[in-house]
Amino acid sequence: MSTAPDHLFSPLPQRSITLPNRIVVSPMCQYSSVDGFASEWHLVHLGSRAVGGAGVVMTEAAAVSPEGRITPGDLGIWSDAHVSALSHIAAFIRANGSVPAIQLAHAGRKASMTAPWVTPSRTAAPSEGGWTNVVAPSALRFHDEYPLPQALDRAGMDIILADFAAAAQRAATAGFLLAEVHAAHGYLANEFLSPLSNTRTDEYGGSLANRARFPLEIIRAVRAAFPADLPVWVRVSAVDWVEGGLSIEDSIEFARLVKAEGIDLLDVSSGGNDHRQRIPLGPGYQVAFADRIRRETHLATGAVGMITDPAQADQIIRTGQADVVLLARELLRDPYWPLHAADALHHPASWPVQYERAAQGKVERRQPLAG
Repeated sequence: MSTAPDHLFSPLPQRSITLPNRIVVSPMCQYSSVDGFASEWHLVHLGSRAVGGAGVVMTEAAAVSPEGRITPGDLGIWSDAHVSALSHIAAFIRANGSVPAIQLAHAGRKASMTAPWVTPSRTAAPSEGGWTNVVAPSALRFHDEYPLPQALDRAGMDIILADFAAAAQRAATAGFLLAEVHAAHGYLANEFLSPLSNTRTDEYGGSLANRARFPLEIIRAVRAAFPADLPVWVRVSAVDWVEGGLSIEDSIEFARLVKAEGIDLLDVSSGGNDHRQRIPLGPGYQVAFADRIRRETHLATGAVGMITDPAQADQIIRTGQADVVLLARELLRDPYWPLHAADALHHPASWPVQYERAAQGKVERRQPLAG
């Protein structure tokens, strides 16, 4: 058996599927849906990244309920009617050799906002498609321009759990082979985890074990509803970047709890839960979090955040800092980054037959994803 280290273009088995390489399209909100429906924009946006050779192509955050959207333009999966358009996208991604994946999300107190290109940013008015039933663990605004949320009671939490379970079932019906629970960036699950946004005094607040209770219930509901032979990931914010907020030690303990729920990979980001955050941005600035969680818990991790250079991405995999790398803005700039990275790293590139005449390096004929 080969003892060669893994590299950026190594396959990665996950349950019954195998990722063809370690490059993942990070969820990137497009704010381009009407009533949650995927459109031609989503097909082209996501499909081009599959044509470009990414191992996993993940949708933007798909809201599990209308009130779980960040903006009125968010993608949704709260209705069976959403499945048809999503199925078309998932089938195209799979036919072009990538793993179709979906991120399931609830925005919590960061819901009902205008799209980011609307200035100044503000709570969306009813005339703009906004809504008033914004919920969170505690009645605390994210910032002045955000809505004041209602603190969730047990009945409301049960509804959200049912929404996540139903969304996971719809995701499987649509043909997605991987589901990710969004528990990062100041959205609902992350709000429960962080002491900055969770000031509850019941069994869902206080200690880390209590603050983790509802996020784990969400994760458990998704894992139970998604096919057992397919992987489920969780995205976390490893630290809040605010004194008194989530620490890397907290996230390591949460990773151990997540692992016990049968989660296959922790997608490690940071921040987004408190407007006072001060983030020291730089190339690979979050990789150390993924590395430490992986080493201390033996749970597979994904690294994300200003990963732009093929050699940088390859080193993260080769040195065992993470099992996959997730790219966002770099794949907006260059949908074919994986093909160019393969050429730069002298690996055979899996080009679509339609594009082979443009290939510069060694070429492997693209095949639909098996399984």
